Order: sequence, then structure tokens, then C-alpha cells
Amino acid sequence: MIEDTAARPILGPPPVRHWPALDIAGTEFDPVLAELMREGPISRIQLPHGEGWAWLVTRYDDVRMVTNDPRFTRAPVVDGQVTRLAAHFKPKRGSLAFADQPEHNRLRGAVAPAFTHRGVERLRARAQDTLHEMMDELLADGPPADLVERILEPFPIAVVCEVMGVPVADRERMSAWTRQIVSPQDAAASARAKDGMYGWFTETIRARYGSTEEDVISLLGAAVGRGDITEEEAIGLVGPLQIGGEAVTANTGQMFFLLLTRPNLLERLRTEPAVRPTAIDELLRYIPHRSSVGLARIAQEDVEIRGVRISAGEPVYVSYLAANRDPDVFPDPERIDFDRTPNPHVAFGYGPHYCMGGLLARMQTELLIDTLVDRLPELRLAVPPEEVPWRRSTLIRGPEALPVTW
Repeated sequence: MIEDTAARPILGPPPVRHWPALDIAGTEFDPVLAELMREGPISRIQLPHGEGWAWLVTRYDDVRMVTNDPRFTRAPVVDGQVTRLAAHFKPKRGSLAFADQPEHNRLRGAVAPAFTHRGVERLRARAQDTLHEMMDELLADGPPADLVERILEPFPIAVVCEVMGVPVADRERMSAWTRQIVSPQDAAASARAKDGMYGWFTETIRARYGSTEEDVISLLGAAVGRGDITEEEAIGLVGPLQIGGEAVTANTGQMFFLLLTRPNLLERLRTEPAVRPTAIDELLRYIPHRSSVGLARIAQEDVEIRGVRISAGEPVYVSYLAANRDPDVFPDPERIDFDRTPNPHVAFGYGPHYCMGGLLARMQTELLIDTLVDRLPELRLAVPPEEVPWRRSTLIRGPEALPVTW
């Protein structure tokens, strides 16, 4: 919230706190973030890479204000070395993530039809069929199995390829490129995968300049053909959208780890299907979607938040994870409550940069929960919870594998 400066003096800045890149196993909340939240609503942090320090906003109302206020912008981050979690930072020009208004709406409008409620729902039946085919193969092979390898990774990739308009013949290598790009283990392989993926997109977009189809690549080809956006902008848009299915893999992996280690929650989903929609919202609120924080914004003028002055030119981060644990909005926030209502979580962000694929991710999560709970009523972990391997040195948190049996 923005306070009246006449009502109280501007406070001095808090000390800069180093926030290391922690590899956290399980769904434990980041202890550094928890400490920062206890210390106050606005902090100063230094992340492992980049330069200098940045403000961190953690209260729900303040997070929504910053993300929806044009005085905090993303575009200047592209040319800076803001303190950050990612070791490598090479955003493509035209990337929707760094666009401010009115450019943001122009770019988003080029692909928006594929991510509307109608656009997403027309894919539901095909996505369900794809998931059932994967489940049939899983059941035929029998237990044990790695749920990530067999279902939680290939299903979102298949769905996003359908949304993007990637031909079936090219989906296997698109899947391979995606896995290499998000892997932190081999920077050279990741760079080669990006070159391969973006080269393929460039050729395919050029081939669809006159398209009237509604998949993302066709929409971008048509938009470039009309002169609505440039080819560089189209390429900047398409890559993050293709890779976005990776978040569904990580998030649903966390959800099923929670459900398999808290049998009472899983049993309720089995016996009370009507509770599943609110349960999914609660799981989205609760799980730690990412490591640390995402992308910074830069203050374009002096702004006061809770008695602290943020000066023009200073970087600001928001924490959606912290906002989703704000006790003023979510009573008893550490408890998973499938009956929590209302549940205005910000798991998909807020403001102009609200996740474009939010509806698509929600649809996939619904299908995964319904299908796995109904078709595998005896699903359980095949190893003790402490033996489940978790991703290391990644921006998105989640299990690397989820060994299960039934």
C-alpha cells in the first residue's frame, strides 16, 4: 500500500540481506524468504548474480500494487545487470516478459486468441484423450514407475505443442530441446538447444505468414505477415510460451508429492470430487512454485511503500510466494485448507504480466488431478519421501522424479 508521506516520516532503508540460491528438497517454504517476511513488509536483497541490490515486497496488497502500477516497469531490466538468481541473462528483444504498455498489449494481442477460455477449452477433449493414452501405457507396463517421466513431463509438453501448432513429426525434438533448455547441468547444450528451437521457429513462422489457423505459431506468422509485429518480436514471444509447459510439470509434481505424503488430502480428493476445484486453488496457493523471485521491475519515479522510499531507477522484486502466505488475506496460511474461500491467490501473477498460459495450466492441472486420482486409486510413493530427488540449481522448483506404485 502507498502511504501518505505527510502522516509519518520516511523511514531509513533496511540493511541489504544476501539471499543465496538454496536447493530445497520437498515443498518446504524458503527459510530465507520466511525470515525476510518476519522482519518487515519491504526488504533489500542481494541475489547470487548480477550487480547491486534490489527492494523486495512481500505483502499481498503491496505485491498487487507494484505489479499493476505503471511507475514500475520491466523494459529497462533488459539493458541492466540487476541482482538476480539466474546465472545467464540474455532476454530476447520482443519478449513479452519485459514489455511495458502499450507495447505489452500489442504483443500479447498477437497470440491472445490461443489462450482465451474458448481457445483453451477447445483443446480439453484432445488433451484428455492424450492423457488417457499415456495412462493406458502406464497401466499396461505396471508398477513401479516414475510419474514425472511417464506422465507429468510428457503430458504438458504434448499439450503445449498442440497449442503452439508444432507438427507431430517435430514434437520429439521440440521436447528434447525443451528439456535441454531448462536443464542447469550443461550450459553449452542448453545454448545449442535454444539455437535449434529458435531456428525452427523462425523458419516455421515465415512459412505461415498468411495463415488463418488459431495455433500460436500460425497467429504469429499471420501477425508478422500483416505487419502487426516484427519477426524478432515473434521469436521473442514464442520461445517462453513453448517452454512454459515445464512449469506445469514442476507444479503438479509438487502437488502430487504433497498428496502422496498427506494421505488424508488425497483420500478427500478421491471421495469428494466436488472439492477438487477449490483444492486445486489451495494447492496452487500453497506450493512454492519457484526458487527465490522472478523478474525485477525498475521504479520510474520516487514511490513510498509502507513508509519506505523507493527512488527512481531502483530495482524492485515482488514475491508471489510470500503474498500467498499473507495472514491478513489467507488466515492460517501454513495450513492446506481445501475449503478455503475466497482464495484470491496470485500463483499466476497479477496485473498486465499475469501469466498468459494461466488458463491452459489450470486446465492441464485439472485433467491430471482428475485422471490420476480416478484411474490410480491405490497410487502411493514407491520410496520414502526423503528419497524423492528434487531439482537442483533451477529457477522452478519441483521433484526431478516421483517414484510411485499402485
